[in-house]
Amino acid sequence: SIFTVLILTLLVLLTVATFLWNLLVLATILRVKAFHRVPHNLVASTAVSDVLVAALVMPLSLVKELSAGRRWRLGRELCLVWVCFDVLCCTASIWNVTAIALDRYWSITRQLQYTLLARRRISNVMIALTWLLSAAISLAPLLGWGETYSPEQERCQVSQDPSYTIVSTGGAFYLPLCVVLFVYWKIYKASKFHMGGRKRNAVVPLPEAAQVKEASQEPQMVFTARRAAITFQTDGETWREQKEKKAALMVGILIGVFVLCWIPFFITELISPLCSCNIPPVWKSIFLWLGYSNSFFNPLIYTAFNKNYNNAFRNLFVKQR
Repeated sequence: SIFTVLILTLLVLLTVATFLWNLLVLATILRVKAFHRVPHNLVASTAVSDVLVAALVMPLSLVKELSAGRRWRLGRELCLVWVCFDVLCCTASIWNVTAIALDRYWSITRQLQYTLLARRRISNVMIALTWLLSAAISLAPLLGWGETYSPEQERCQVSQDPSYTIVSTGGAFYLPLCVVLFVYWKIYKASKFHMGGRKRNAVVPLPEAAQVKEASQEPQMVFTARRAAITFQTDGETWREQKEKKAALMVGILIGVFVLCWIPFFITELISPLCSCNIPPVWKSIFLWLGYSNSFFNPLIYTAFNKNYNNAFRNLFVKQR
């Protein structure tokens, strides 16, 4: 039908756009030396996971959607590879978003302790843990924890073993979900605290004990003040407050899109094996592709809030011309 053709065209465009946009982000980070530091290494790790989703996972998912009854006719070996990369790349993408949120949180609330050197070390550790955890979750079915391929029914899907479902969904989504929600709450709280503290500040007049003396022989001013508390209030927001407000907005949008894209899929993924519910395949496909779309929105969000990326994109295209 025309509706089916439109839906498949939309999915193809989503796959191509996700691949090209994340590839553009990676190319920009590699070409611009100023981006060879934190937090751009976290952005690069996210872009790598999202590029792999678009290159290795989404095309095979589209082939599955095109087959009659959404059956898998590509064999057992390719099924195992597809499921492995599906879990690996999507889990890595989710945890990379969590790492970006944590980096923004620490840069706002621990400015003195979270130096450039500490930030670089912590970001590298978070990237390594992200990919190690994602690999552990994705490789578990290959080691015998559940079955992903059914030749009789021509079905290829993530292992439906109840114990693996609980562990995989918890490690891939529910744990990072709790982390990002807690982080955003702390960022919002810190931002409100600093804004409230600025509004309470006022200019306190000097007491009479403050004296200004001018020496007659030497051209110097001597200022003495006892028990004088002077605070200043600016008319607008300070640079730090603008930075915190912008970071809170970026993290809020990033987390909001992340939750909206993935929570329908992971709810059905957790409920289906535990209660033996028969969820219609069309809804499973909708929820799955909604989760894939998060890989398209990620680079749009964290580059939209950074003018350096926009300038780098413009310079990159000008050089190519």
